Amino acid sequence: MTIIIDPQGSGIAGNMLIGAFVDLGADANELKEIMEKTAYEFGKVDVTFEKVSKQGIDSTFCHVEMLEHKQSINFPEFIEKINNLDLDENVKETSIKVFERIAKAESKVHGKTLETVHFHEVGASDAVADVIGSIYAYYSLGLNNQKVIGLPIAVGGGRVKTAHGIIPVPAPAVVEILTGAKMIGGPIDSELATPTGSAIYMEICDEIKEFIPQIKPKKVGYGAGRKDFDHPNVLRVIESSDMSESDKIDVIETNIDHLTGEEIGYLFDKILSKGASDVSITPIIMKKNRQGSLLKVISRKEKREEIIDTIFKETGSLGIRIAPNMHRGIAKREFETKTFEINGNEYDVTFKIGYVNGEIISKRPEYEDLKRIAEDSGLALRKVKEIIQ
Repeated sequence: MTIIIDPQGSGIAGNMLIGAFVDLGADANELKEIMEKTAYEFGKVDVTFEKVSKQGIDSTFCHVEMLEHKQSINFPEFIEKINNLDLDENVKETSIKVFERIAKAESKVHGKTLETVHFHEVGASDAVADVIGSIYAYYSLGLNNQKVIGLPIAVGGGRVKTAHGIIPVPAPAVVEILTGAKMIGGPIDSELATPTGSAIYMEICDEIKEFIPQIKPKKVGYGAGRKDFDHPNVLRVIESSDMSESDKIDVIETNIDHLTGEEIGYLFDKILSKGASDVSITPIIMKKNRQGSLLKVISRKEKREEIIDTIFKETGSLGIRIAPNMHRGIAKREFETKTFEINGNEYDVTFKIGYVNGEIISKRPEYEDLKRIAEDSGLALRKVKEIIQ
């Protein structure tokens, strides 16, 4: 299964993720209990869930109302309190990683160390509930065992009032947190990506893509944002069935003109042992009227690299074709010239040397040099090749 987190329309916030996860099947009552209980150390909160319509999109709104705001504390004290919570260790560990992302961003922006940085908005009880609620729902749905792909984040625009004064959107901490991700300003004059939501996104996404990859949508969850805009203020999370790798194959090809029949037979068995779905070898006539063989391998994508590596090493091939995307595996090539004495005459022979990962996989004399020596010396081409090698 593959999960797509889509914040392209209205950004991302912790409560939007929770709402989307509930829409996908997470237990709202269980989440309410966990969120209110764990946030208590940082201040009382009241958590409610309701179905709302955002510009015609039916979605789940997770409302976290902060009933008590305690004084901000520094990062080590904050983490100590998180560690003391009665939570599943996986939930606790991942939540701490999310808070570390926020703390590192805050410390960089404000020129402080992790030990001295103080949490304000992100250390408040509602933010704690958002992070732990999101991560708890993530594990309860088993998403930790799935591939999670994030799409570009709409961050909004304008200015926002914070504990540090009025700052531009996206907030400096958000920009730091989203380093390496893809974001775009707008589409409105409002903050769309919060530090909390951005840090959760960066922690649980295995990969960030520009567009939705080829998937088979199975279920869609919508988490509503607090504000109302002219467009649906929702975060979309798509659950897809497996992207059926069995339906997609790679066809790997290379030409062979220097292996014996026994070596080709060994190669055939070797490639099958590496997980190839099928192997075929077809006689062909290559350039300069040389007889050769076309090696064609059908493979699942996850076996591709191992099979290509095997072909490189066993054949010394310098070029491998991959279809249908027509990628080509290319070995590093170098040329070396050596002088040989044959029947009293000296001949220069150029060798083509192929490398893969720094290892020599082939070192073969150029055909034109062997042909020239055979014609000049009167020896058979086969005999010249034996002398050179």
